[in-house]
Amino acid sequence: MGVTGLGLLIVAAGAFRVGTLLIGLAMIGGAVLRWALPSVGMLAVRSRFTDLITYGGLGAAILLLSLMAQPHPWLKVPFLEDILHFTV
Repeated sequence: MGVTGLGLLIVAAGAFRVGTLLIGLAMIGGAVLRWALPSVGMLAVRSRFTDLITYGGLGAAILLLSLMAQPHPWLKVPFLEDILHFTV
C-alpha cells in the first residue's frame, strides 16, 4: 500500500508515467505476496486464485497503459493503434 501511495503522490506531483509504473508494480507485487503467503487467516474473504488474477491482471494492464501513454510512448503496440484508428 505504501508503494501505491507513493505512486499516487508522484502522479500528483506531475510525473505521470513514473507514478503509474509504481502503481502497476505495486499491484503485481501484491499478487506475488498473495501467492507466497500460505494462509491469511480471517482476511481471506476471496480465494487466492481470485486475488492473483485480479491483482496480476490489473497490475499488468496499468503497466501496459502507462508504457503506452502519450506523448512519446515507451512501448508501441501496432494493433492497438489500428483499433484506435478504426474506432475514432
